[in-house]
Amino acid sequence: MRISVYCASSSKINQKYFDATRQLASELANRGDIIVYGGGSHGLMGCLADTALMNGGMVVGILPRFMNKVEWGHKNLTELKLVKDMHERKKLLIKDVDAVVALPGGCGTLEELMEVITLKRLGKFTKPIIILNTDGFYDYLKLLLAKMIDEHFMRPEHAGIWTFVETPQEVIPAIEKAPTWDSDAIKFAAL
Repeated sequence: MRISVYCASSSKINQKYFDATRQLASELANRGDIIVYGGGSHGLMGCLADTALMNGGMVVGILPRFMNKVEWGHKNLTELKLVKDMHERKKLLIKDVDAVVALPGGCGTLEELMEVITLKRLGKFTKPIIILNTDGFYDYLKLLLAKMIDEHFMRPEHAGIWTFVETPQEVIPAIEKAPTWDSDAIKFAAL
């Protein structure tokens, strides 16, 4: 499979997030999956790429040129695609992938995740979206999404857009069990 992974660039985060990232990267590499990610060399992004590469995996980075100018780009990837801006990056992060996995991250990770959720709601993206909720990191997001449904900002059917999992070992089974999503989802996107 070709799996897009959204994750943090911060190196100052708790070790538990690095541990979960290493577990996931090892599993994906050992399965022969191709990882597509933001192209960075620091934080969980660097950990994801380094671990996958050490395990013989293929890693494709998508990095805006302005970030590469300040040497944020990973130097040893299978492929590093330099793009014009963040919008192009987000498009390529989901192009021809079989799933999106969101690891803990900051505002960039959250923004990418919310955009792909929106695209799926509109039927413009139909693949599984898995949110790795390491040690409850995304508990408040889970509550917020449920509140959006409860208060009729989204339909109950929209809960099928994403799947929360608690451990890296649950990611692949969650991808395999994700409900099919129709490209005609725009027909029930509005309330």
